[in-house]
Amino acid sequence: MLLALPQPGRPCVLWELSVVEQRYVAVQEVLGGMPVTEVADRYGVSRQSVHGWLRRYRAEGLAGLQDRSHRPRSCPHQASVQVEAQVCELRRQHPSWGPLRLQHELGRRGVVGVPSRAGIYRILVRHHLIEPGRRRRRRRDWRRWERQRPMQLWQLDIVGGIRLTDGTECKLVSGIDDHSRFCVIASLVPRATGRAVCAAFVAALARYGVPAEVLTDNGRQFTGRFGKPRPAEVMFDRICRENAITHRLTGVRSPTTTGKVERFHKTLRSELLATLPAFPSLEVAQKVIDDWVADYNCRRPHQAIGMATPAARFHADPSTGDALALQLPTRLGSSMSALPLGPLELEVVVPACGNLGLAGRQLWLGRRHAGRKVSLWIDHQVIHLSQDGQLLKTVASRFTAAELPRLVHLGARPAGPPPTATPADPQPISKAVEVDRLVNAAGLIGLGGRQFSVGQQHAGQLVTVRLDGQLAHVLLDGVLVKTIPSPVPASTLHRLQGARAAISPLQAPHGPLLVQRRVSSQGGIQIAGQKLQVGKGHAGTTVTVLVADRHFQILDGQTPITTIPRHSTREVTRYKAYDSKPTRDQGCQASTEP
Repeated sequence: MLLALPQPGRPCVLWELSVVEQRYVAVQEVLGGMPVTEVADRYGVSRQSVHGWLRRYRAEGLAGLQDRSHRPRSCPHQASVQVEAQVCELRRQHPSWGPLRLQHELGRRGVVGVPSRAGIYRILVRHHLIEPGRRRRRRRDWRRWERQRPMQLWQLDIVGGIRLTDGTECKLVSGIDDHSRFCVIASLVPRATGRAVCAAFVAALARYGVPAEVLTDNGRQFTGRFGKPRPAEVMFDRICRENAITHRLTGVRSPTTTGKVERFHKTLRSELLATLPAFPSLEVAQKVIDDWVADYNCRRPHQAIGMATPAARFHADPSTGDALALQLPTRLGSSMSALPLGPLELEVVVPACGNLGLAGRQLWLGRRHAGRKVSLWIDHQVIHLSQDGQLLKTVASRFTAAELPRLVHLGARPAGPPPTATPADPQPISKAVEVDRLVNAAGLIGLGGRQFSVGQQHAGQLVTVRLDGQLAHVLLDGVLVKTIPSPVPASTLHRLQGARAAISPLQAPHGPLLVQRRVSSQGGIQIAGQKLQVGKGHAGTTVTVLVADRHFQILDGQTPITTIPRHSTREVTRYKAYDSKPTRDQGCQASTEP
């Protein structure tokens, strides 16, 4: 409010009044005889407010005209100090519990005067136990749905991220009942193959019964919808068809359709996997997950079903009492249970290519073992390959315990103890270690977490890397082609995948290195960073260069041109000549030809 203060002989001055000053002026006007109604209209307030200012001014003076707090003097439904302390203590013990879960747990503990969900949220914010944030608005194009009864629909999926101490990653085949959120499948497998997924699915069918429908994504373990060259029926589809189960598929890249089982995966990661280190073995991991699933089904309340437990809503559908017996493929039937499930032993002959095939798996031994008989010791974790009692190679097994019986028809038998790394016959074994690596299209191999150039001319070939002290020798068919500094310390050589002891000595490469170069218009070429002058008479032609340790010999076909001493110590990285580019005159001439 602005007040005009006239002064004799000077212009009028405007003076801004505070709220307290305005109230004081209004009180003085009433005390001076002005009607309350006129003062209230002048200041834009009610008559009751003006009377209130008068009472407070008479009682307290000018201090009574200041603003006062609107906070009530008492709140009968406010949470007590004891309840607020219990809320904070539960939150500190369980940081993942939200206001709704805390409210439920206080009720289960018999606490009197449990606050509302909003009240618990304000308690957490007040004690800095939660970061206040804006609530996300639910998307209108999402529609929530749920089956009316249990056993009407199961949602199945596969999730990874379960690590073992040896560095391997296991997969979890999981399944959730749509109505009750009851976990019907939680099976760990080393590899999520179609057979392993079907075995877990069949075990759940035998335990809980046959559901009316099953909802999965479009993974190859579940459907052959996107099979090439044409769609085909996979084993999972066959099990559903033979047991009258309707198999429903989600849309492509639509994970929200199976949102219930995806939310189960999030809970599993946050409440179990994030709190534990890597598991020592697959069996221990399965036992821990089974205990957590039992707690999830029977004791943990679920917010989506009114804080009830999944077990309270899950029961067998009465309509399935007269269902037919479970129909299973022969390969998953009860006949497989009579076969040995322990380690197996098998003798096979290495083919001429050196790549041994075993029930869909490939084991590389090298051409030097072609035609020889090797022994395989196989379980669901490792495969040991030995010859005459000497361990040649150890690789990770991709066979599950349920898949091992498939090897019986190949002649496998129950195995004894696994072979040791010490050979049966004394042989001169050096401290050198050999590993096999495949050269990629760029001529690189990976070793010790780094990439090294072997040469693009070896792309697609399998080379052997011999690690001996500070050097790493690259061999192709037993012949040395390159030597590089070893990136792997000697103490960690045994950790390399496929590492084995080196027995055979190194063989020197045969003859000089041959490369090709196109002579420039000035009659020069360049090899390993050194410029060589061939002569302008050879401009535009492709010459062959024999690269030796001390000289370069340049050939035109089979005819020697010249020999030049070598001064460069660089490595030759390009072996073929670049294609010639047509000149402008040649391009114009080609364009005018009919």
